[in-house]
Amino acid sequence: MALISPSRRLRRTPFSDGVEAAGVKAYTVYNRMLLPTVFRSVQEDYHHLKEAVQIWDVSCERQVELRGPDASRLMQLLTPRDLRTMLPGQCYYVPIVDETGGMLNDPVAVKLADDHWWISIADSDLLLWVKGIAYGYRLDVLVDEPDVSPLAVQGPKADELMARVFGDTVRDIRFFRFKQLSFQGRMMVVARSGYSKQGGYEIYVEGSDIGMDLWNALMEAGRDLDVHAGCPNLIERIEGGLLSYGNDMDDDNTPHECGLGKFCNTQTAIGCIGRDALLRVAKEGPVKQIRAIAIEGDPLPSCDRHWPLLAGGKVVGRVSSAAWSPDFGTNVAIGMVRMTHWDAGTELTVQTPASQLSAIVQENFWI
Repeated sequence: MALISPSRRLRRTPFSDGVEAAGVKAYTVYNRMLLPTVFRSVQEDYHHLKEAVQIWDVSCERQVELRGPDASRLMQLLTPRDLRTMLPGQCYYVPIVDETGGMLNDPVAVKLADDHWWISIADSDLLLWVKGIAYGYRLDVLVDEPDVSPLAVQGPKADELMARVFGDTVRDIRFFRFKQLSFQGRMMVVARSGYSKQGGYEIYVEGSDIGMDLWNALMEAGRDLDVHAGCPNLIERIEGGLLSYGNDMDDDNTPHECGLGKFCNTQTAIGCIGRDALLRVAKEGPVKQIRAIAIEGDPLPSCDRHWPLLAGGKVVGRVSSAAWSPDFGTNVAIGMVRMTHWDAGTELTVQTPASQLSAIVQENFWI
């Protein structure tokens, strides 16, 4: 197996020492940072995530910071979701699109104040796009990447662990809301959110110097809760229909094709750069869309490329993510399927690297 050569272009995180001490077995590269992908095994990590609590180093979810009088105007230029009623203390899932309506990213927008936002991004060079828009529109706003590194606490015991470190007030945070809470005298944004369906929090750690102090405090407080280091889990995210930008979608896809039409208020999101294109899409409807796919047969390897979906020998879609689900006893998958074949119960064939297998379009994702 080839190794990745370390360099300053591949950035460590404030929690890398803790991740390595916990026995990380594999990484991927995400926003030029190391993102853990396996600790014990994908299957063991999956079961533990559903049963206990994990601490995830997701520093790779870099922030694009908007600061200045035109910050809110810039934020609305980027997304077709109407942000006019969004209040400080809220987090919104926001498709970000280009002038054609193509997906550039699917981040979480964190509104700190009318003149101060963070955009917690998926893997892409979104910072450059945002800087270009701000410059092109001559907006009075500073766009930069701050020293903010998210640390996620996920799993059914997350509430108890977080309360031990931040106090019981953390239990009152509503989904996709945040509070400013103190750790060692430093205020941190703590949001009820995360890239799993098991519940939990994301802590936006400002300042790399305090990263390991927080990591160690959470580990110590959670010993009797069976706390482990963890990471976004491939199986669990597919079961829950959590999309991966760059895997399940990219700038060739509109939000409507990705099942994100409910986050597009194209009639009222005045100013969004891709609004005109998305108005046409909303009127005509997408011709293909993300669907949950069950694939029969033995456990499949990870899907590191698109697998064609076939009907009568013709390509009608593609599988972009797949994994064996121990809890549901089948291979679960995310696929983009043409409208002629996207109805639940439609039987298709998927061409994997090894063979052709039967696949069935599902009504919903599994969790």
